[in-house]
Amino acid sequence: QAQLVESGGGSVQAGGSLTLSCAVSKFLIGRRCMGWFRQAPGKEREGVSVLDRDGSVGYDDSVKDRFTISNDYAKATLYLRMGSLKPEDTAMYYCAATDLPCTMDPGAFDDWGQGTQVTVSS
Repeated sequence: QAQLVESGGGSVQAGGSLTLSCAVSKFLIGRRCMGWFRQAPGKEREGVSVLDRDGSVGYDDSVKDRFTISNDYAKATLYLRMGSLKPEDTAMYYCAATDLPCTMDPGAFDDWGQGTQVTVSS
């Protein structure tokens, strides 16, 4: 069964750090692109960071130099290390997979996790 399961969300004060994890089922290992997306209340889902199978990465400008995406194939887990968190980072965070080339467009991803909530207080 194709499955993505996020964890690691929580509440943190501005300036703090969190690391999100996404457990990837064996059916999704090897997908062309894995990514992290987020959706705040009343807003559209947006791309945060993507990681291509070839190792190349992409970040939204709003998180560049603060967030780091990585993948541990042995553990079948995708990570998003988030630092210098801001209140505007508050959102539900999702991991997703696609066989298309990496893009920050959520519409290109067809497998999604259930999400993990991140709340940053000022």
